Amino acid sequence: MRSESVNHSFTYEPPLPVGRLVVKVHLVFSQVCTQRSWKRPYGVGLLVGGLDESGAHLYYNCPSGNYFKYQLFAIGSLSQAAKTYLERRFELQRKTLKSSLCTVSVLGVDEPFHLLDQESIQNVIDTFEKVPEEEEDAGEGEAEPEAAACQDVQGGSGDQDVAPMET
Repeated sequence: MRSESVNHSFTYEPPLPVGRLVVKVHLVFSQVCTQRSWKRPYGVGLLVGGLDESGAHLYYNCPSGNYFKYQLFAIGSLSQAAKTYLERRFELQRKTLKSSLCTVSVLGVDEPFHLLDQESIQNVIDTFEKVPEEEEDAGEGEAEPEAAACQDVQGGSGDQDVAPMET
């Protein structure tokens, strides 16, 4: 998956969308293996999560050869209990996010795995909550000149019967 992402970025510049990566992995697992004398891996399910320009995505490649997109999902021996837990907690999390409700771990190339403390998590949450408010305030000031410009274009020529785009 890493080499596929690097090849796409090198060729097309923007990063590879998660959905397209899942389709390519799906083709390797299901289609290519059955077209030749190979066999598809028995009982292998793959849970792929990623973040791209359109948001967060979670895909499941199941052993039958299909793939599906989910908002939350679990695989493994206790997957049904985990799904029930996630479904109950998912409804609760539609409210305001608090640092006491979540745990964040960080893992990077040059950074070892570690958990963030509650104060750091709350700082991140506060940062994300402030950004939409600032964008709304900036958007309100720009809407008034645009509305005035639209009125000038529509009524500026004096011809009431002619649409503004007709020549």
